[in-house]
Amino acid sequence: MFEFHKDKKRYFDIQYKTSKHHIIPFLKENGVKVQGQHVLEIGCAEAGVLKGFLEEDCQCVGIELSASRVKLAKEFYRDHSDATRLTLISENIYDINPTERFDSLFDIIILKDVIEHIHDHPRFFREIHSFLKPSGIIFFGFPPWQMPFGGHQQIAKSKLLSKWIYVHLLPRIVYKGIMNVFGESKQTQEELLEIAETGLSIEQFERHSTNAGFKINRRKLWLTNPIYHYKFGLKIREQFPLIRSIPYFRNFLTSCAYFIIGKSKT
Repeated sequence: MFEFHKDKKRYFDIQYKTSKHHIIPFLKENGVKVQGQHVLEIGCAEAGVLKGFLEEDCQCVGIELSASRVKLAKEFYRDHSDATRLTLISENIYDINPTERFDSLFDIIILKDVIEHIHDHPRFFREIHSFLKPSGIIFFGFPPWQMPFGGHQQIAKSKLLSKWIYVHLLPRIVYKGIMNVFGESKQTQEELLEIAETGLSIEQFERHSTNAGFKINRRKLWLTNPIYHYKFGLKIREQFPLIRSIPYFRNFLTSCAYFIIGKSKT
């Protein structure tokens, strides 16, 4: 496990910088109005991503399953000048009726490194319609399952296992045996094996989106995930045109996919 996984304040700052310098510019470059919008982040953790949107005068809501992470987020925002425009909720998204719970539906919905943790993707894409305004958009940023660290093995306690690329693509029984050999806790094993069930490829993401009545407005693939600049000091690089044009193969060499989707007009 890398140090920033344990240092929540540093991770909050990393998420904020990624939001401010990459996610928000990506939205603006593709014609999305950000200033003053109603923004929802699903799986917000400590809500570092939303800080960038607060600076754009947005009204923000963050929903997170973990009550402890929401509590920590509230501590980080305790003295923040824009905290009055931020609502943090510890709840399951499926237990919320947006028309009853919120004064307004959302112009922008954010899922950053979250969709690959959600079970039953077809259901999720169907349900999220009810949170989004007809003209609204959803931003997704996620690592394709087949990429070198698509199994999130970097959270492992073992230094070797945390840096073992593509190990998550081994057969499940072999992968579990390796985790046992390296002494990973039951909790870590369950978390890593769960991602083996929920991780998705670029092609699966696009299929779920269109089947649920969304259209894909923009896709951008990264050879080097923008967040890696703040985590590891790596230079940010977009995916090479040839590689991003090859379905399925591109998943193995793409560290992050950015998508903007909206409701289909038909």
